[in-house]
Amino acid sequence: MVKILGIESSCDDTSAAVICGRTLLSNVIASQKVHEKYGGVIPELASRVHQQNIIPVVDTALKEANIAKSDLDAIACTIGPGLMGSLLVGVSFAKGLAASLDIPLIEVNHLQGHVLSHFLEERDKSKVFPSLPFLCLLVSGGHTQIIVVKDYLDFEITGGTIDDAAGEAFDKCAKVMGLPYPGGPVIDSLAKAGNPDAFSFAKPQVADLNYSFSGLKTSFLYFLQKKVAANPDFIEENKADLCASIQATIINILMDKLMKAVSKTGIKDVAIAGGVSANSGLGDRLRRDGEKYGWNVFVPERKFTTDNAAMIAITGYFKYQKSLFAALDAVPLVRMPDTKSFG
Repeated sequence: MVKILGIESSCDDTSAAVICGRTLLSNVIASQKVHEKYGGVIPELASRVHQQNIIPVVDTALKEANIAKSDLDAIACTIGPGLMGSLLVGVSFAKGLAASLDIPLIEVNHLQGHVLSHFLEERDKSKVFPSLPFLCLLVSGGHTQIIVVKDYLDFEITGGTIDDAAGEAFDKCAKVMGLPYPGGPVIDSLAKAGNPDAFSFAKPQVADLNYSFSGLKTSFLYFLQKKVAANPDFIEENKADLCASIQATIINILMDKLMKAVSKTGIKDVAIAGGVSANSGLGDRLRRDGEKYGWNVFVPERKFTTDNAAMIAITGYFKYQKSLFAALDAVPLVRMPDTKSFG
């Protein structure tokens, strides 16, 4: 069976994975803690750390998969979107290795990888896969989209954010509360002890299946400024309730549009993907709505929600089946072309 090495380096995680067919043999991730003290990813630092990590990460992935470089049939790498310096490290390494082994190079859209992670198989694990076509809510720090997945490589974007992404809203709201970076997981943790109905925030009214989160962030900031002016300890005294309330608001915004998409398309297989799909509140809400409305729901395992090379490898697998190979002069893209489809 075809063996593919996947390489992911779009932001601050250096990752390599090996698959045989659709079965995952290894998935190694080296995260960068250096950015935490800055409250966000510093692109120059990220690219330097990728250079340090790429060789040991790939070497470890091959060893864990128990295969040699010569066993590989192709190399798939993230071509974008992402940070240019970070992407260049992964793409350059993938090009060099593919050329030295005389095997195909496959370029992968990072966002498509998140969606197709639902089709990864794992050894000694049974898994139910979405039926085609299915709906996927892709939610991450930089993107929020509702996608109709017609086939493995045929996606139609039916809605997206017109400004900020849901993940950015989580992180920015966490920052104004003085919570550490990355703020999304911290909000999720604190929200478990809070009352989601303690505070209400305005939900933006946006046409069709599109989203907007910039107004919510601004209203949350002004709300806190007003409360803190009256009581300097307001945030500390209400931290759990604030987290629960802002999380519930963001989830309601996401799910309202997803429900409209289900109604509009008639598709009942519904999935989430991307970094924010690790949010326990979002996963729980999707499962509840699935039971209520008769959807077949697919929530990824946490290890496949963050940036990882397994999702790049499985996307490479589907592209390999169609001989969709890249030239060795392929150029990384900070932003992918602005279209209503990709794949």
